[in-house]
Amino acid sequence: MTTEALRDHGLAELAAAIDHLGRHGSHVHTGIHQARKAIRRTRALLALVAADVGPGAKLIDRELRRANRRLSPLRDAHALVETLDRLRTKARDEPTRTALAHARGIALRRRAAMAHGPGFAQALQHERAILVTLRAGLSGLAWDNVATSTVVDALAASARKADAARDRACAHDDDQDWHRWRRRMRRLSQQHRVALAAALPLSDAGFDKHVTEQLGVLQDLSLLVAHCGKDSPFGESRAALRRFAERALARQRKRIRSVVAPVSSVP
Repeated sequence: MTTEALRDHGLAELAAAIDHLGRHGSHVHTGIHQARKAIRRTRALLALVAADVGPGAKLIDRELRRANRRLSPLRDAHALVETLDRLRTKARDEPTRTALAHARGIALRRRAAMAHGPGFAQALQHERAILVTLRAGLSGLAWDNVATSTVVDALAASARKADAARDRACAHDDDQDWHRWRRRMRRLSQQHRVALAAALPLSDAGFDKHVTEQLGVLQDLSLLVAHCGKDSPFGESRAALRRFAERALARQRKRIRSVVAPVSSVP
């Protein structure tokens, strides 16, 4: 394993995030999405090495988490448009497709209003400046102290957490449990890619890419349900969209249960 590869991976991710937040015009929303992904990948890396690189890792991780949370509302408007685009292809009847198309038009207008609103550009500039500082801090961590055993142990711990989250989600069918499993699987996948980039030999990734993708479909449906509450922007289409999303959500969870390993008893 090369510690330089680990360091360079993190530096490259934060450089990409800084660059993505500098996008303009029609690319600004995609830029925010890509920046948040790069920040999450950096945090996944830090979770693998934090035990060896010094106390600065926790500070950097905390500030990266805060930056991603601040960017989340800016991302949500675009995420809803993307979700409605994907779901339109899966609708089984014309009334549902029409409702989804109507909702997409509303989501597009809301996204445009946010991008032209006061403080939008300044918020992105603020986060870019913070990431520049955090990248400098990342470079100064004690990367030479990272041991292969530390990375291997951290990866194994992530796999155990993903397994436990899977068991709880499938046993309890709680929205938050399914969301937690998706996040655990996403981090495990990111950490596996980091380990491969550092030439760490892996015998078992501990995750299933297909399941991770299917959990992403659940996220789309959950996002739509969340926008169909009492304060929904979708007007008269709200009830029909909620029924569509909840039924599809139940089918998707059943589909995932059919392909994962049998779950253990979770209290």
